[in-house]
This record gives sequence, structure tokens and C-alpha cells, in this order.
Amino acid sequence: MTDRVRLFQTLPHSCGYYAERTAQNLVVDPGAPHLDRLYAPALAKGFRRAGGHLYLPQCTACQACVPCRIDVAAFAPDRTQRRCLTRNADLTVIEAQAGFTHERHALYRRYLHARHSGGGMDAADADDFQRFLSAPWSPTLFVEFRQRDRLLGIAVTDVTLAGVSAVYTFFDPDEGSRSLGTFGILQQVALAKRRGIPYVYLGFWIAGHPKMDYKRRFKPLEIRKLGRWIAMP
Repeated sequence: MTDRVRLFQTLPHSCGYYAERTAQNLVVDPGAPHLDRLYAPALAKGFRRAGGHLYLPQCTACQACVPCRIDVAAFAPDRTQRRCLTRNADLTVIEAQAGFTHERHALYRRYLHARHSGGGMDAADADDFQRFLSAPWSPTLFVEFRQRDRLLGIAVTDVTLAGVSAVYTFFDPDEGSRSLGTFGILQQVALAKRRGIPYVYLGFWIAGHPKMDYKRRFKPLEIRKLGRWIAMP
């Protein structure tokens, strides 16, 4: 990173991906000045934003979480992704200012209730919405998908000169046939291409994981191993 900054390691906690495992994260000092300046270099080192924290998994017994990013200039959608674009050709895509609205919050609650029912996340109030999806220093856009006036989904997107970060996507759970998660990533790639930004960071890829292995379909994908980015075989 370009600025000197302290890094902290969290205590062991339950892993969000494997119930039988514990996890630890390396976290950039959340009180550090100029976190906005640190963000792009942190992305390039594999860190990810959740709320106001920049973190990187640092687990002693497991290295399953692998940072990954799409090479925007080289990316071309495959047949399934092209069908996804066609299926959603009736939607309007809007790059909107991030922030709370009752419409966005209602959609977020519906999505969490369908995907994470009973885990506590589905009770997210307005403060939880703001705290998780954005931070005062983060360069965040809400890329909205609308069918006329109806909000169907939002891709929470952080935009830096060095890379676009796909932070979180939520959508109408009744619109599963549209593959709006895939559609969101394709829109983030399109945004990066329009702005001349070289990479879209997808967070962490986990080989074989039912919720994380989909990222390998966005080719060419680069993964970070032993301190450098390499093309996924």
C-alpha cells in the first residue's frame, strides 16, 4: 500500500462459508486516515470491503478463500452470460447515488429473508443497511436494475481508478429466472469498460463451494496466489 498503516488480526470466529471451520481476518486499521486513498492499493493486494472494514482472510488451517478479479479488456461473455443479457434486455440500468431509501431497504429485506432466513441478517434495519453496504470513505454506486418504475435489483459497486469492486448484489427473490446476480456482474464489467478501469474485483473464489465457485465462469479470471496475480488455468 502507498501509505503506512496498521494491520490487525481478528480473533478466531465462525467461518461464513464452512460451518465446521473457524476463520480469522487481517483488517486494515479502520481508524486510519485516508482510507479512501488506501482502498485501491488494498484491492490490488486482495483485500475486500465489508461495511467500513477492509479485510483479507488469514486462516491458519485453511486457504480456501482466494482473491479473484476479471480482466476487463480481455473479458467476453460466454453463451450463458449472453443469454442472461438477452433475458434482461427489458431492464433499465441506472448508476445511482448510494444510500438508504425505503424502496431499496424493502427489497434488501425481502432478499435477505429469502436467502438468509433465520440467521439474523433478515432483520436488517435502516442502520444495518447503511452500515453494511457503504462507508463514509467508500466510492460507492448503487447500480439499479429497473423494469419501468419497479426496482428489481441493486449491484453495490465501489469504483476506484484501479478497479471496480463488486461488493454485494441483492434482488427480487421472485425473479430467480433472470439470473440477476450474473446480470449484475456483467453490468459492473460494462461500467468498468466504459470508464477505462482495468479490473472488476469479485472478492473471494472458493473452489467447489456451491455459492462461490460460480466466479470461475467469468473468464479470463485472475486469482491471487503467493503475493501475485496469475491467470486461472
